[in-house]
Amino acid sequence: MDTLLLSRIQFAANISFHILFPVITIALGWVLLYFKLRFNASGETRWIDAYRFWVKVFALSFALGVVSGITMSFQFGTNWPGFMERVGNIAGPLLAYEVLTAFFLEATFVAIMLFGMSRVPNWLHTLATLLVAVGTTMSAFWILVLNSWMHTPQGFELRDGVAHATDWWAIIFNPSMPYRLAHMLIASGLTVAFLMAGMSAWRRLRGDRSAAVATTLRTGIVLAAVLAPTQLVVGDLHGLNTLEHQPAKVAAMEGNWETRGNVPLLLFAIPDETARENRFEIAIPSGASVILKHDPAGVVPGLNDFVGEHPPVAPVFYAFRLMVGLGLAMIALGLGGAWLLWRRRDLPGWYLRALVPMTFAGWIATLAGWYVTEIGRQPWLVHGVLTTAEAVGPVPAGNVALTLTMYLLLYAGLLTAYVVTLYRLARKDSGEARSPSTAVAQPA
Repeated sequence: MDTLLLSRIQFAANISFHILFPVITIALGWVLLYFKLRFNASGETRWIDAYRFWVKVFALSFALGVVSGITMSFQFGTNWPGFMERVGNIAGPLLAYEVLTAFFLEATFVAIMLFGMSRVPNWLHTLATLLVAVGTTMSAFWILVLNSWMHTPQGFELRDGVAHATDWWAIIFNPSMPYRLAHMLIASGLTVAFLMAGMSAWRRLRGDRSAAVATTLRTGIVLAAVLAPTQLVVGDLHGLNTLEHQPAKVAAMEGNWETRGNVPLLLFAIPDETARENRFEIAIPSGASVILKHDPAGVVPGLNDFVGEHPPVAPVFYAFRLMVGLGLAMIALGLGGAWLLWRRRDLPGWYLRALVPMTFAGWIATLAGWYVTEIGRQPWLVHGVLTTAEAVGPVPAGNVALTLTMYLLLYAGLLTAYVVTLYRLARKDSGEARSPSTAVAQPA
């Protein structure tokens, strides 16, 4: 493998590991604020017990997100110098805005949020939780502004091959940004919803009948019931926006080779780029035309219109189906769980057992969606402006392979440690919940 492919794999490995943790902290910050406000209003200890457990998960996720983000940012200089050389006048300020408006806010108040509950007035601790939640969301906003601009660049002009901003409003609110931001924020919410529901179901199956576990289980299910169907609508709007601005990506997602009407929705197929056709198709007639054009006869672009300029078909095609399949499972479990909560006081064992394997489903769905988005942009790094091949640095392939191997080993170890730590925290908290409590927290 050459330097270009190895560098792409290395950056993909870095960002895949990094995104696992912000996708938790973005939504979890708001869930923690909800727990704190409910405790302040009611004084019921179940809310503050839930807060105390999940703030530990937030702290662990926040720490790994910061460390892995720093590692990822270095690669702009080591592996992709052409990126900053060509579009640094736009990417640099956007990344700086993220640091100034979000990271500093989080770094300032996260210590109060994590360690100040018994050391500062209750109102200040609640305010710190609010500001950390705002900071995580602002961080997502600026990162997604840059990422969206790379897909649908506007508000700039090229001078001697270098991009210069001409309209920051157009850069920030580029055509795909609102859809991408909404899609990502809801994905974060679903990730946290199933993380909470899955871990709480696991604790319940182990015999933990505490009020805090029941509260987080119910919160996760209701959150999933609201967000999963909403994501279906937002995802459809995002897809229509992508069809308008990046038709080659949509053609790869659908595995459609010829521009035509009555395009079937492929449930399964094996795309063959050499023969430029699909094998072993299982399809719903005219389904893709209905979804993308809202018309059975709607014309959908084909990959043969973009020969040499479309992304690798198979990874985009399969990742899209993995994302959608998990999304449909989330809708079923979320709505089914809400119905069970409405009809009965206690959830049946079969439903709890179904939730446990979905604990990290949000991670898998987010990564699948991210691969659709980023691989689907190839061969462009900044669509229509800069190709990936133009941006890669002259680093020897052997050096990239060595550091890639080290990254993969390190990330595998850290990810294993993270998951093990979560379940150890859950076991410890369950043991404490079953022990007699001598202290009752009250709002100050």
